[in-house]
Amino acid sequence: MAANESHYTLPLPGFDKPVRLLIVVAPYYKDIADKLVAGARAVAAQAGAVADLVEVPGALEIPTAIAMAARMADYDGFVALGCVIRGETTHYDTVCNDSSRAIALMGLEGVCIGNGILTVENRPQADVRADPAGQNKGGGAAAAALHLVALSRKWAGRTKGIGFRPAGEAIRIAATDKDTTQA
Repeated sequence: MAANESHYTLPLPGFDKPVRLLIVVAPYYKDIADKLVAGARAVAAQAGAVADLVEVPGALEIPTAIAMAARMADYDGFVALGCVIRGETTHYDTVCNDSSRAIALMGLEGVCIGNGILTVENRPQADVRADPAGQNKGGGAAAAALHLVALSRKWAGRTKGIGFRPAGEAIRIAATDKDTTQA
């Protein structure tokens, strides 16, 4: 049984510059969402990060809000929080799979996201996972986002050669002889 397992948790990273996180939560199950947010805020504060909060109607809207903020706002990382409890229809599978897939795709594009959207069979499972004094999945999602921010800052500014171009060399783009536009 997983409840009896012990898990290793990475220590929180340290930062030279302030970190701004955006917590995006779907408060469909308000009491569960509030616990997830409390856990995420506590971990963010422990790392010295500032965490803003926005609410969206449901778990399917979480990735959309994160994608919009990644394009239009100035955040270093994102924390996705919500809860999906299995019901009588296949809608559960759609919400779980599509929200998770969208978050994973943004992550592959370099967006630093901690995924704390609970996907559970029943409310007792959600309560245990959301409780900051229990499994603290909200705090775990914030920690994941912070670790990804630390990695992105570590690797920022490092460049690799693209194709046949040596690293650091400018590329001349199509132009007339008089135009010296470079990429």
